[in-house]
Amino acid sequence: MYHNRPNMMAPIVHPTKCCVKNLYSVNEVNHIHPSHTTYVNNQQFQHKHYFPHTESMVDSVTNQHFNCGPGGPGMGPGAPGQVMGASTGPGQVMGAHANAPYGQMGMPSQVMGAHQGPGMGYGGHSKPSCHGR
Repeated sequence: MYHNRPNMMAPIVHPTKCCVKNLYSVNEVNHIHPSHTTYVNNQQFQHKHYFPHTESMVDSVTNQHFNCGPGGPGMGPGAPGQVMGASTGPGQVMGAHANAPYGQMGMPSQVMGAHQGPGMGYGGHSKPSCHGR
């Protein structure tokens, strides 16, 4: 028998079949996102204003002195402008002079500290009467 040997032909090369196998590795990349918290202590001052008020009362007293000429009720005769117990010489009250006209402020017959004006003395109105009190 004859064995024929096959004729060998040149091989036909086909395109390479590509296979993809995925291999994985784990790599860490750190991303830093900083943050900050500020605590603010807030203080509020409430200014409260108070206005205390006080009241007072004053009693006002006025005095009027009248020069009614010589003598007087229960005093007996005396020289003009004199004060009870004052003489015409030494011992007279400061500002009291004999024979002074009536009602002239700061003039003779006035007693030191006595003034005339609204609410004091006769205030320039008609001469006050020494009678009919």
